[in-house]
Amino acid sequence: MAARIERHVTPNPESGWDIGKPGAGRRSGHADTQAEAIKRAREIVGNAGGGEVVIHNRQGQIRGSDTVAPGNDPNPPRDKR
Repeated sequence: MAARIERHVTPNPESGWDIGKPGAGRRSGHADTQAEAIKRAREIVGNAGGGEVVIHNRQGQIRGSDTVAPGNDPNPPRDKR
């Protein structure tokens, strides 16, 4: 089974936001704002074939996640019929 593709957007203690792969020794990217970091993380995950972007708050706690296609979304949108 292939490893799960994911990137975490976490606060950098010095400034801005980091994008990182769990267990990696260095970060995948850095941005001044959380919105920029989330956008870049989505690009990275999308280029890798899809997966999960995990978003942390300023305290480092997970506040949400976003599945990037063709990833397996654990919360798919409901049919509004």
